Order: sequence, then structure tokens, then C-alpha cells
Amino acid sequence: MTELQHRGTIVAAGLMACVCLGAGGCAGTGSAAEDPAAADPVGILRHAAGALVDAGTSKAGTSMEMATGHTRVTIRGTGDYDYRRQVGRLRVQLPQTPAGTAEHRPITELLAPGALFMKNRGAGVPADKWVRVDTATLSDGNLVTGGATDPYAAAELLLGTRTATYLGRTEFAGVEVRHYRGTADLAAAAKRASHGVRASLAAAAKGFATAEVPFDVYLDDQGRIRKIRHRFSFVNGRRKSTVAVASTTLLYGFGTPVHVRLPASKDIYAGKIAE
Repeated sequence: MTELQHRGTIVAAGLMACVCLGAGGCAGTGSAAEDPAAADPVGILRHAAGALVDAGTSKAGTSMEMATGHTRVTIRGTGDYDYRRQVGRLRVQLPQTPAGTAEHRPITELLAPGALFMKNRGAGVPADKWVRVDTATLSDGNLVTGGATDPYAAAELLLGTRTATYLGRTEFAGVEVRHYRGTADLAAAAKRASHGVRASLAAAAKGFATAEVPFDVYLDDQGRIRKIRHRFSFVNGRRKSTVAVASTTLLYGFGTPVHVRLPASKDIYAGKIAE
């Protein structure tokens, strides 16, 4: 983990989490061998990010769960994303305390090429100020640090797909989708990624315990991602233990208007973040 992550663990202590929005819509229907989508699953998945750019925008739901030892932490978020500008906005809700009460106000996150902006960060940051993080300096490339994976980074990670299997058609959230399962390589994805995502994926390829990322993804008939679940693994810098993270992103409401305005310099906190 980077020094910045140790100075507050970015979103909350142990914010790297695994996503469990359930395996909803699991059993495939029909014969995979009869479906043209079975012919070249690797090629199809490498075009998924382009299909999102063609769609322009969407709403997004995120869930991330971290498991280490007997401890599990789950963080959820909702927002929207503009794939052509590669900017988005998420409202991230941190886990409740053991007593069942909210430990922290929801954090507002703005996603941009190479940067993560957070408001209601806590840790001594004034409530009216944003914290800016250079995602290329994070050992996970902000695939897990912010408590949610940037939707476009999640899609471009599929550019590094090494192996993939088509599991057939199913239905998810009322939409007919095709289910694929495979493994992507972070270093390979970084080489093919767009300029705004490349450095972050390259940082993750070096910082994770392994550059191989297993995934499950569901595409609609336009080739757009409707649900994607990645399973990451990294080494806890302090305890030297491996932490398992599952990150799930749901995309829907394609074409929805998205208006994201990044903070002005005067609104970005430049002071020290408390431990």
C-alpha cells in the first residue's frame, strides 16, 4: 500500500472490499454451442469498453467486499458515468458499525482520468473541501482504494482478457444477457488501455499480489456490460497477509444525462490528512 493509503486508508480503514451483489441471474439458458457469441469470447470481451463509449453514459451501482481472516467489510455506491469523457460521480456508503449505525457520512467521489476526488473524506479534511488522489500513485491503481472500481477501468481491464468461456444466455434485471467467465491480465490490459486508464492499470499490475484477475461479466445484445465482477488479491502492507477483494459493477440506464464538474483548485484540500 502507498504512504497515502496508510495516512487514512483513503476511504476508511480496510476500504478494500469485495463486491457481492449476489450471483443473480446465474443459470444460463439455451445451448452455448448454438450461439454465435460462443465463437470468439476473448475478442468479444475486448470490445466491451468500446460498446460503452458508443452508449455514451449510464447509471452505475457498485459493491465491494474485502475478506481477510474472519473479517468482511462491504461498501456500496451509486452514481453515473460518462464513458466518452471518462468522468463519473459516485455516492459511496461505508459499512455500519457493529451497533448497526452509520460510522461516516456517505462519501462523494468524482472519477476522472488519472484522478480520484473525494468529499466528506473525514480524517481532518474540512467538510467543504475535496481530497485529490493521483490514481497512478496507488498500488492498486484505484481499482479498490476508493471503495468502488471506476466503471470504465473495469471495462478496459477486459482488454487484457487471456482466456474466456461463454456460459450461455440468461436474464439479469429484466434484460437478456450473455454470461462470460474468464481471466484478464492487468499488465496486458494496461498496454491496450486508453490514455486515461493506462497508468492506473499499470500501477495495479505491479501492486497486486498477482496480475491475473478472474472475472464474470454479463453483456447485453449491444455488447454493453450490464454486470461485471472482478476478484482481486493484494498483500496488506502492514500485516503482510493476502486480502481477497471482489468488486462488482452494475450498469443500467444507458443514455442518461451525466453532468460532472471537477473541483476547482481552491476547493481541493492541501493540508495533512489525519491518521
